[in-house]
Amino acid sequence: MGLDRRVFMKTLGLAGSTLALGKSFGATPKEKSNVEFFGILYDSTRCVGCQTCETTCAEAHNLPVPKDAPETGVVRKTDETRRTVVNLFKTTKGEVYVKQQCMHCNEPACAAACLTQAMYKTKEGPVLWRGEKCMGCRYCMVSCPFDVPKFEYHSPNPKIVKCDMCYDRIKEGKKPACAENCPAEAILFGTRRELLKEARKRIVENPGVYVDHIYGEREAGGTGEIYATPVEMNELGFKPNLQFESYPALSKGFLYSVPSVFVLLPVLLLGIHEATKNKHQNEGDENE
Repeated sequence: MGLDRRVFMKTLGLAGSTLALGKSFGATPKEKSNVEFFGILYDSTRCVGCQTCETTCAEAHNLPVPKDAPETGVVRKTDETRRTVVNLFKTTKGEVYVKQQCMHCNEPACAAACLTQAMYKTKEGPVLWRGEKCMGCRYCMVSCPFDVPKFEYHSPNPKIVKCDMCYDRIKEGKKPACAENCPAEAILFGTRRELLKEARKRIVENPGVYVDHIYGEREAGGTGEIYATPVEMNELGFKPNLQFESYPALSKGFLYSVPSVFVLLPVLLLGIHEATKNKHQNEGDENE
């Protein structure tokens, strides 16, 4: 298999520039005051576990409709066939349903870890995966603090699968399928600023119903999916020890503190990927 030397050296040169400047690939900018990301507020006090969100999500993305139902003590997880799940937990305030999916972080660790920018944060807010740019390293899976991206291990043409907040629908001015079809109105779509305001209002007006904590307001630097719940999220299967600073911020001093070989190895793989892809394209053109 031949490599395009020019493409390979160009990529390697980019790696050298990155080391010199102390910058990392795939980093995404922080949410600024003039940026209005869209997001979703999930209110678990209103959720009845009907699974309409799961069904409509599956239908909207041509995935199998889930046949299993939430059961107390049984943790159902997202995978390559389902982008959202609803689980039932026994808590200090009785049984509580909770929905889980991609959190669409303001500064997504998956995008910061992606060498080819296959995973990226859109200006509207959703975090998306682009198959044509993916080199299959699966760093996005390893880096996600919420363990969300899933890989199609059994597919001949595998994809990284996760919730995309129905980005195509948002571009058309519509709501995500789960938010549009929730009969209990447990899922509210809007700008993140509006959703945080609404969540605070509900908590203040109903102090005995909700805990005084909007999950996702600050966790992992802030997320597009935020939660209003009657108990703390550790009772609902979520990690209790997530930092408030974004995870990409952890890498700010990284390039100065580790041997260059560990930084260059992924970039070498990227160079091989790009050069090989270019070689295949040239061969295809010649055959035509």
